[in-house]
Amino acid sequence: MQNKGVIVFFTVIITALCLYYLSFTLVSNGVQKRATEYAMDASGNVDFAKRQSYLDSVWREPVYNFLGFRFTYQEVKQTELGLGLDLQGGMHVTLEVSPVEIVRGLAGNSKDAQFNQAIELASERAKTTNDRYVNLFAQAWREVSGGKNLNTIFATAANRGRISLETSDADILNVIDTEVENAIERSFNILRTRIDRFGTSQPNIQRIQGSGRIQIELPGVDNQERVRNLLQGVAKLQFWEVAEINEFGDALQQVNAVLVAEARANKPASESSPALSDTTDLESDLARQLAEGSDADDDLGLEVSPLFSLLKANYGLVYEIRDTLAINRILNREDVKAILPRDIRLLWSVKPQRADNMELLELHAIKAPRGSDQAPLEGDVITDARQSYDQASRPAVSMQMNADGARRWRKLTGENIGRRIAVVLDDYVYTAPTVQGEIPSGQSEITGNFSIEEAKDLANILKSGALPAPTRIVEEAIVGPTLGKEASRQGVNSMIAGLVLVVLFMVAYYAKGGFVAIAALLFNIFFILGILAQLGAALTLPGIAGIVLTIGMSIDANVLIFERIKEELRNGAGMLQAISAGYDKAFSAILDSNVTTFLTGAILYALGQGPVKGFAIVLMIGIASSFFSAVFITRVIVHWMSKKGDQSKVSFSTPFSGNLLSSLNIDFLSKRKFAYLISTGVIVLGLLIAVFNGLKFGVDFTGGRYYIVEFSEAVPASDLKVGLDNEFEGAVEVKTYGANNVLKVTTSYLINEDSDEANREVETRVKEGIATVTGFNFITDATKLSSGDFAITGSNKVGATVADDIKASSMEAMFFALVAIFLYILLRFRKWQFSLASIIALIHDTCFVIAAFAIASAFGATFEIDQVFIAAVLTVIGYSINDTVIVFDRIRENIANKGTNRLVALFNDAINQTMARTLITSATTLIVVLVLLVFGGEVLRGFSFALLIGVLVGTYSSIYIATPVVVDLMKREIENESKEPAKKIA
Repeated sequence: MQNKGVIVFFTVIITALCLYYLSFTLVSNGVQKRATEYAMDASGNVDFAKRQSYLDSVWREPVYNFLGFRFTYQEVKQTELGLGLDLQGGMHVTLEVSPVEIVRGLAGNSKDAQFNQAIELASERAKTTNDRYVNLFAQAWREVSGGKNLNTIFATAANRGRISLETSDADILNVIDTEVENAIERSFNILRTRIDRFGTSQPNIQRIQGSGRIQIELPGVDNQERVRNLLQGVAKLQFWEVAEINEFGDALQQVNAVLVAEARANKPASESSPALSDTTDLESDLARQLAEGSDADDDLGLEVSPLFSLLKANYGLVYEIRDTLAINRILNREDVKAILPRDIRLLWSVKPQRADNMELLELHAIKAPRGSDQAPLEGDVITDARQSYDQASRPAVSMQMNADGARRWRKLTGENIGRRIAVVLDDYVYTAPTVQGEIPSGQSEITGNFSIEEAKDLANILKSGALPAPTRIVEEAIVGPTLGKEASRQGVNSMIAGLVLVVLFMVAYYAKGGFVAIAALLFNIFFILGILAQLGAALTLPGIAGIVLTIGMSIDANVLIFERIKEELRNGAGMLQAISAGYDKAFSAILDSNVTTFLTGAILYALGQGPVKGFAIVLMIGIASSFFSAVFITRVIVHWMSKKGDQSKVSFSTPFSGNLLSSLNIDFLSKRKFAYLISTGVIVLGLLIAVFNGLKFGVDFTGGRYYIVEFSEAVPASDLKVGLDNEFEGAVEVKTYGANNVLKVTTSYLINEDSDEANREVETRVKEGIATVTGFNFITDATKLSSGDFAITGSNKVGATVADDIKASSMEAMFFALVAIFLYILLRFRKWQFSLASIIALIHDTCFVIAAFAIASAFGATFEIDQVFIAAVLTVIGYSINDTVIVFDRIRENIANKGTNRLVALFNDAINQTMARTLITSATTLIVVLVLLVFGGEVLRGFSFALLIGVLVGTYSSIYIATPVVVDLMKREIENESKEPAKKIA
């Protein structure tokens, strides 16, 4: 064998590199084990704060000495093979940078009515479309401006040199588009700085090109609210004077009167007029203050609107978190805005306070002269900020102002002694302390009810710089640590079970050759893990699925080689000659099948999002490493075995498998029309069921929110759904999620609202609805579930526009995969009939899988269509084309050897000759797919089912669809084959 030394050299180098990079994972695991032991008490309970303290103490300390090179724990964590969110818990967030403030800023915050109308119209349309905001604004401006040019709005002093009264609308839109793109890039850099300071291990942040979105993954975080505040804060710090209740109480009473009158007018005449809310809350101090000196409606004490009825007695202008959305809707009404004083703005506290088992938020009134957004003092005067402690040793934030800021701050505090000044960040009130005296210097301190983490985050935001535009979370996934551990356990079980079964099958069928294939498989898995560690990638549950699938598919190359060797041996060749010919003849088929599958993985990686990318990375690495190990490493091993003593000791079959499937002579093509009829019937039936019953699309494609809820004991899904229907106006679905004590609650309620208030309201409704229906108590830590408890172990939120993006990218992936495969087959086989037949077979397989999902749903087995399903379909495409290429390659070889006469017979011969390989590869792949279906867990249930159907139908289509279609497309050549002399294709 030539180049054996080169193969051995590369194998040793790759193995050494993999060992080196995987060693960091072992060291990291050792440090974490010691941290757990340090934080564990005598009863076996772990103090996680103490554990984290230990890890923080060694963060910058050397923990690994490799050949004299010392690595700190921080460096070890950066190099280890990390676990994805789904295997260790954590948070995935997609942020959208809002361009609205950028457009307003370029226009100098113009008060032009048509400009602001166009902004509002474009913002509303942006909720339901993926078109660029600048295009939506341009369209809205044309509709509302009556032909007025944009230069009348944007030709300001600040834009001198870029925009003048002569600048065209098209050029102005280009300037806006450039500013928006620059703002997104600046936002990305600022967020990256904040994430790097956050302290989580192996954070990942990336831009989604072509959109204003930024994806962030934070493995292991357990304080989601902290992450939300950190990512969405634009550091627009302002200091406002606070208005007292007697300065705007009359206006609130007028709003209440309007709402009461509206409710009366909308009430059917047949109904009596009960009070909107019979409440004693108006006996509170606040209600009395509102009533003082006012000619309030005589009915105020009897009938009140939610503005007053939802108030919490004795707490001031305070509401429960779940009620804040309703209050915001009232305050955002145009008629209500007209009643409230123009110089008063109402802002919420950023942090809820717990009282009487309620989470409460205070509504602050700040003085904004003439409705201006310009505060008396803003954060741009701050030169430094850091976490500190106040005189009572409570966490605070110290700020240093520049000279101008110090002067204005002295004036502001001097004019408000004995009154409150609100410290406002991004329109949320962090604290509103009473000024005790004039502050003469620029050294100031923000105090409030902060934790150390909150104070650090606030200082961090101020130091990182202000985001040029606000961001909002349009997609969010949270995986609790218990759910991650369960997924990890299921993934490892799948790998082990799949590997064991494949080992047993290969040894039983190929004897010593089976051991060689298993050695290649172990090298393959080792290389995958090592290369992932070298790339700094994280292993995810879909990634484990990719490894499990690779276990089945990587066997294919060895099966091809071993079947070729057996064929050569049956033809009388010696062992060494048979081995050499077997590897040489199988090479082209192995190359083509691997390239087509690799193309599918590359397209998945380029166009997929989230977990699909993790799967694609593992699939591509798996294909490359399996090609190297199966084709080159096994050849070295087999040649070494065959030259070591008696060649008869080298075997590639057992008495059972020796001549199995070796002399088939089935006329497959004569049955092609019957196969067409069967396929058409199944697909049409499935699609009809899909049309009438509908397919179950996941949150990825529809938008909405879901929550994984774990109970201490089994809870019927149907009972919970009936109870939650009232809470969510029927927009809810509940189903069992793996175990009978784990349920998945999905809702489209408030699907188009991405605000924090909407998120809080939906989650609160879920918790309270479950508690009401089941009588169980909500706890935050799922590891401490006891009788009568429930916990939310995972959640996901996908905005409507993000769902549209995911659907569009999925369709792109499907389309480009088919185009890439068509072109590759055309390049390799030089006949368009082979390319077109391949695409027809792949479309057939895709439709068959979708039909199978629809038919399964008709029998009560509901699988969701989501991103992971798309990954499965594209994997099926890769697997099916892999199968088809093997047959096509044998057809090409037969034509090259025997000419084009008797084409139909040559096609039949090719199918029969490759049947052993087709069935064995399908069997090994089905083994691991079935293992994945049984042990892979609920997350991969739909994925596994799609693969199961895909492997079966892919095997079927390569025999009864792809090859027969080539025959039907080449009818003219077949009809003329008897008229021409035999030709050979070189």
